[in-house]
Amino acid sequence: MKLLIASDSHGLTEELIELKRRYGGEMDAMIHCGDSELRADEEAIRDFLTVRGNCDYERKFPLDITKEIGDSKIFITHGHHYNVKMTLLNLSYKAKEVGADFVFFGHSHILGAELIENTLFLNPGSLLMPRGRTERTYAVVEKNGNTIRVSFYTDKHRELEDLRQEFSL
Repeated sequence: MKLLIASDSHGLTEELIELKRRYGGEMDAMIHCGDSELRADEEAIRDFLTVRGNCDYERKFPLDITKEIGDSKIFITHGHHYNVKMTLLNLSYKAKEVGADFVFFGHSHILGAELIENTLFLNPGSLLMPRGRTERTYAVVEKNGNTIRVSFYTDKHRELEDLRQEFSL
């Protein structure tokens, strides 16, 4: 399984179109964790599994998505309803409730990945306004058997190799 995760692009379009052009054929899913500030029918966001963030007015985007991809259950949310800027506890309760193997969220604009009780929690950072680092980022997650590999990339598609992580289930 191979997934692209982006978030908090706040009106950007060319960057999302470039991600689709670059990765569209090789990903099992492309995910946007909210605050795209785009309409659902706009070309840039089409083909992404997209949730509604606190800056989104498009009601066609759901607040949360739970989806099975391959043999994994994915939970996608923006994070503002789970208070992710303060704690992952609320989000971890939701992950347990839906049986998620992967939880993808945004809102804080701070990239990070953490395995909690065999569930991967990942925030890809922001494609427009990163916090905690200067690079604008997105993530690629690959699952092969019991190994999960997380790679973070800049908006110029350069891997931040010092942030690459592998987790074993």
